[in-house]
Amino acid sequence: MNSRTMEFPIKIRAYEIDAMGVVSNTHYVRWFEDLRHEFLDRYYRYSDMIADGLSYVLMHTEVDYLKPLFLSDDPIAKCTIVKIEKFRWEISIEIRCGENIHCVGLQKGCFINLNRNFPTRAPQKLVDAFIDCE
Repeated sequence: MNSRTMEFPIKIRAYEIDAMGVVSNTHYVRWFEDLRHEFLDRYYRYSDMIADGLSYVLMHTEVDYLKPLFLSDDPIAKCTIVKIEKFRWEISIEIRCGENIHCVGLQKGCFINLNRNFPTRAPQKLVDAFIDCE
């Protein structure tokens, strides 16, 4: 695994379980949000980005639910930077337990200049980190 890809454990909480005893689909999207922040923070802390007047904005999320997860499962999420270019970024996410893939997804977004509230180029710090790990 290269530095474009990182793995994170996911702790399933009792409140994430629905009436059928499986993780509710709504929680995968929240996990995607948490994972994206955790992943990008490794390259450019979000608090530093905000201080620099920048933010990344989510524009699209895809989720394919393949197999249910249960409270007793110990899933691992694998996040991969697919691209960071000019104005856009893209991250793929896979959630698995052992050899079983439970969910795959994709998030796409852009970068915003917070002072102008308008799209802006990708922060050079992220572009450089991405180029360094290709």
